[in-house]
Amino acid sequence: MSDVEGIELLTRAHARLRDAAAGVPEGAWGAPTPCDEWTVRQVLNHARLDQQAYGAAVTGTGRPDSDAFQPSDEPAADATAALDKVLADVAGVYAGLPADTEAVPTPLGPLPLRVAAAAAAMDAAVHAWDIAVATGQQSPLDDDLAGGIRLAADHLADHLRDAFGVFAAARETPQDASRAASLLAFLGRDPHWTPRAT
Repeated sequence: MSDVEGIELLTRAHARLRDAAAGVPEGAWGAPTPCDEWTVRQVLNHARLDQQAYGAAVTGTGRPDSDAFQPSDEPAADATAALDKVLADVAGVYAGLPADTEAVPTPLGPLPLRVAAAAAAMDAAVHAWDIAVATGQQSPLDDDLAGGIRLAADHLADHLRDAFGVFAAARETPQDASRAASLLAFLGRDPHWTPRAT
């Protein structure tokens, strides 16, 4: 089976993020996550702001109103509704791009459409995983989704790690590790992370 790409990859990653956010138990928003020192609420706010930035880079409008790397930990009654709106807007922006678009403006600079969509999908899907594992949900990151995202990870992760410290150092994985586990490890996450590990 070939890896999903483009808008299909992005909408699938958005669906996983949306589902993970909807599945957070009422008392778990302050729980620790694989993102050091960030709660579930902060990861959700960070993910929303990142997706908003991907849309704004293309349209020039709707820029995030706060720093994605200092996400709020204040309770918000409409957090999932705000996420839904941002994800729908970004998916609409990307769906409206011609398939042969050679350079898509992104927060990381212009990228080919396949890479830009995979980069936005990587952000959404990995943070969906962060939220899910922090709150006892099933992992939303399957091998097919991870395979599509790997395009962006291979293209961007080392630069982001070196220039901005966005990811921790890559971790070693066994040769027989799943594509999802390998992706998470490449992005500096422990594929076996649990809240008890904090």
